[in-house]
Amino acid sequence: MKKAYLVASGDLRLSANQQCWPAQEDMERRIVEAFKREGVQVVRAHAYDPVLKHGFIWNQRLGMDIFKAIPRDAPLIVAEAVWQYSYHVLAGLRDHTGPILTVANWSGQWPGLVGLLNLNGSLTKMGVTYSSLWSEDFTDSFFIAGLRRWIKVGHVKHPARHVRALDLSTLPSRDAKLGEKLGRELMRDKAILGIFDEGCMGMYNAIIDDELMNPAGVYKERLSQSALVAEMGKVTDAEAAAARVWLDQRAVTFRTGADEATELTDGQIHAQLKMYIAAVRIADRFSCDAVGIQYQLGLNDMTPASDLAEGLLNNVERPPVTRSGTTTEIRPDQAIPHFNEVDEGSAIDAVVTNRVWRAMGFDPATTLHDLRYGERYQGGGIDAFVWVFLISGAAPASHFIGGYAGAICERQPPMYFRLGGAAFKGVSKPGEIVWSRVYVAGGKLHADIGRGSVVSLPEEETRRRWEMTTPQWPIMHAVLHGVTRDQMMARHKSNHIQVAYAPDAKRADRALAAKAAMLSVMGIRVHLCGLAE
Repeated sequence: MKKAYLVASGDLRLSANQQCWPAQEDMERRIVEAFKREGVQVVRAHAYDPVLKHGFIWNQRLGMDIFKAIPRDAPLIVAEAVWQYSYHVLAGLRDHTGPILTVANWSGQWPGLVGLLNLNGSLTKMGVTYSSLWSEDFTDSFFIAGLRRWIKVGHVKHPARHVRALDLSTLPSRDAKLGEKLGRELMRDKAILGIFDEGCMGMYNAIIDDELMNPAGVYKERLSQSALVAEMGKVTDAEAAAARVWLDQRAVTFRTGADEATELTDGQIHAQLKMYIAAVRIADRFSCDAVGIQYQLGLNDMTPASDLAEGLLNNVERPPVTRSGTTTEIRPDQAIPHFNEVDEGSAIDAVVTNRVWRAMGFDPATTLHDLRYGERYQGGGIDAFVWVFLISGAAPASHFIGGYAGAICERQPPMYFRLGGAAFKGVSKPGEIVWSRVYVAGGKLHADIGRGSVVSLPEEETRRRWEMTTPQWPIMHAVLHGVTRDQMMARHKSNHIQVAYAPDAKRADRALAAKAAMLSVMGIRVHLCGLAE
């Protein structure tokens, strides 16, 4: 290999591309230098745009046009220091016959890891062969060894000794029978996902075709975000105000101001609570087992962010909502699972988790997080790699230290949310979790599932991790059992990971077994990851 081409997929939003460009430019310089040391010339396949003030591929047509000039059999690098919309480059990558290497920076400040995992999940769904590497400075032994192998043979294969296919006969009998029973019930009775428009944030991997989903007993109610806005208009001011009083009584902290452009205002919160009520009523009207709102596409030009509504939906204890014009409360003492960014892999997972956890008498509150970042931490009895799981919305209060009283509502970053609105922010409580991901590979539904623990870090360490990522969003300090950093990055097929708490380690193991059995009965190929016994 003497020459390789480089492309960079970016955001759809100009402000994000401009703000993130310096990090991308610095990463690309390091990658070019690393290849040069190995005797390979890297040619950037598209130029910096002086008008837009960035060098990202920022729409699908631009990506298609750029790939026409790249030899199809040439070695190709997709370099990502940022969140990116995968469909900007998927057309070119689908047709490419040469070796493909996806590369990301290991950074908390810049979400290249999140963008890389989404792109990898999308390529896996498409059936495109690729290799993947990541690095803090592109000089470490892990990166250099992988780089040299890719240059020499055109692919890098990471070991996956931590993964094994599920054998139902090895599961505890009582838990397996429960999972199998719940799976058969779901396939008989069917479940409905309320989809408020598909394809959020360019996440091709988050769209699961009906032909794969329906045999598992899960169907879509295709809804429009415009219908959600219309329903919000039917919610009275008094109903939204009552929900605000409910939250105030539970000591939720709202950090408000008067500047709509930069601060969280009471008016923005009021609109978010109307969205919550509207979403509950639509879920009730269409008998949806779960709902997904896009939150950043479309709605961000119409309303404040959906994140506060999402977190409330995912909690069992939430402001009461009645059917319009009646006193009949909708699903009291029940969560209405919300899958952030309309991620349908997380949707299937949330429906399954809700049924298993309720049957076992556990709090069914579940959410997805981004695998945003991570570092090794030593101190206070902890000596482990601790992940930063972080997401804009959908985190329920029962996951936080202090519950609602530990929840803080701050304005979403103006770069992404022009009309503001609060995220539901908090620090996840220490405890035992089951993590999982449902994804598409080889034209089949798969699920990776494992165990983890949420640990408590000192306040100053939590603050440091928040400040290097996005301090307005909820955070979880997660240690995955039996899965290293690089094993997780190499195997995981999404930027998202689904998490749910169990009361203790023993019952977390039982919940994992029942969930694995239920997924398996639904026809989903289950893989146990790490120390999942």
